[in-house]
Amino acid sequence: MSSEPGRRVYLDSASGVPLHPAAREAFAAALDAAYADPRRLHHAGRAARLVLDNARAATAEALGVRPEEVTFTASGTEAVHRGLLGLHRGAARRGAQIVHTAVEHSAVLHAAEWSGAPTRSIAVEPTGRVRLDDLGAVDLTDTSVVACQSANHEVGTLQPIAEVAGLLGGVPLFVDACASAGRLALPEGWSALAASAHKWGGPPGVGVLVVRRGARWRDPFPDDERNVPAILASAAALQAVVAERETENLRHHSLIGWIRGVVGELEGVEVVGDPSDRLPHLVTFSCLYVDGEALVTELDRLGFEVASGSACTASTLEPSHVLAAMGALTHGNVRLSLGRDTDEEDVGRFLEVLPGAIERLRARL
Repeated sequence: MSSEPGRRVYLDSASGVPLHPAAREAFAAALDAAYADPRRLHHAGRAARLVLDNARAATAEALGVRPEEVTFTASGTEAVHRGLLGLHRGAARRGAQIVHTAVEHSAVLHAAEWSGAPTRSIAVEPTGRVRLDDLGAVDLTDTSVVACQSANHEVGTLQPIAEVAGLLGGVPLFVDACASAGRLALPEGWSALAASAHKWGGPPGVGVLVVRRGARWRDPFPDDERNVPAILASAAALQAVVAERETENLRHHSLIGWIRGVVGELEGVEVVGDPSDRLPHLVTFSCLYVDGEALVTELDRLGFEVASGSACTASTLEPSHVLAAMGALTHGNVRLSLGRDTDEEDVGRFLEVLPGAIERLRARL
């Protein structure tokens, strides 16, 4: 793809990915074949149910889980809520406390708060990685569930899920995998896991909840898997992304490494997150003496669409609790996340205009 001056470049795929061509094709086909309620016994309902079951099987195969473990929800946020609260309810006899890392997405924090249960936050390293020694020192006797994300949605740092699971002594582990599902293989050791289709090129309005067979999980809300065309489209996109992810991940990892190297040399700019144990497509950096919202606006004027503020409460532009927990600068931060169409020319042109954008904003102060 050409990166001629004036062409807009979307660098916010961590928030949402354009619909994958495979999803568009599947969605169009399902509109005619799966419009009915799949719970009905008439012909149209049974046809929709068949499509739904096929989508479930395809999703399970792509994720490496069993079809009966997969449930579709109306969003990744709903999948997070149902997964965490379902494990909490299922372990009510064991205890009431919910333990989570300090860098979880707001969906996890809100669900824990909504439950009314006592909560405990586990500190992280400056890279965003959970402090395993701190977790291991926690008395989990009265704990119903521990929540630890697979990868951080703001800085890309991967969490050691298998090691976390090994410290829990049988306490259920909930994993928010919305940032990594599809791009990376699922980790091991969890009891329930949530994912979001629009993060891998499926349509908005589809989340995926996976509950391991044998896990003590009690559904906190009634389920409703009726958006069958969108569910099929999400499954088609997931299969396509998984098939091409090895090549795409290598390409993105190299481009992000380039960005990290150049941006890290700029005066007063700090690149955050783990430099190597990270999502392949994402990088965040913070700039001294620069307002994040102003930098996003300036880059948008130049044709580059990026994110700032807290990635999980971006509409408020509140300081990021993730960066605060890491001890990083919470203002003047920018997150770039690459997509299928991002190429070297896009990145090169971004790196050309970034220093000037920062200098202009600092000069206004």
